[in-house]
Amino acid sequence: MQFDDDANLDTSEVQDVRGSRIPGGRATVGGGLAGLIALLLGLFFGVGPDNLGLSSGSDSPVATASSLAQVQSTCRTGQDANTKEDCRIVAVVNSVQDFWTQEFERRSGTYTRSPTVFFSGQVATACGTATSAVGPFYCPGDRKVYLDLGFFDELRTKFGSSGGQFAQAYVVAHEYGHHVQDLMGTLGRSQDGRTGANSNAVKVELQADCYAGVWAHHATTTKDESTGRPLITSLTDADIQDGLDAAAAVGDDRIQERFQGRVTPESWTHGSAAQRQQWFYQGYRTGDMAQCNTFR
Repeated sequence: MQFDDDANLDTSEVQDVRGSRIPGGRATVGGGLAGLIALLLGLFFGVGPDNLGLSSGSDSPVATASSLAQVQSTCRTGQDANTKEDCRIVAVVNSVQDFWTQEFERRSGTYTRSPTVFFSGQVATACGTATSAVGPFYCPGDRKVYLDLGFFDELRTKFGSSGGQFAQAYVVAHEYGHHVQDLMGTLGRSQDGRTGANSNAVKVELQADCYAGVWAHHATTTKDESTGRPLITSLTDADIQDGLDAAAAVGDDRIQERFQGRVTPESWTHGSAAQRQQWFYQGYRTGDMAQCNTFR
């Protein structure tokens, strides 16, 4: 995956609170047993911690001056995105939101842009206070995506993904798939409390995978408003394979087999490895969000 070296990155779409502290230090999901439970529940790439009844504390993180300035000062161009991980995520966020803005306009709708919050350790959100153990998530309460960049190392070391830059892009695009669902009014279908291979919770997650694939289909043709050229200039078959590999690595069956030694489909919340791959590729192959109706 390559970015246009001369493109200007919009860092306003990322809020960097790494190194911050939360007043009171409250956090509901952490290491040890709680973190393991989070893994077994397959929370990764999901909707925010409110689904688990986490702490409803709304204290905002207090960022240090260095964390507030880090992304803004170092992530300026596509060249930065080609060499630095956090800048690459900024560029992916820009590309994903450029696509959905244009897609909503094409459908006579309005897309509301949503920031991604970089955090480390723990973070307070409108959905509750959570730690990195929850994995990347979207909070519909404040319409923000939350991401600890350390998760990308865990995706490879704990979950067996091959890694790669596009694996990271897939994670980000999946979370913005939840934002699209939120704007379209379909996200609430996952809130009925049911689990299982045919539950609405799984269908919502698979649709977000499909939406990630739709963006990937258009990634190299979506024009950046500042340059009139695509921000992403190259996306290879190997990149897409990295995305498919990441999708499989976080399938409920793979996670359950790895961490509890058995597969229990009745407790699935995100879908199997095969399902996640299938729906990501469906979106990538067709480039049409109308082909992402997992509820059918």
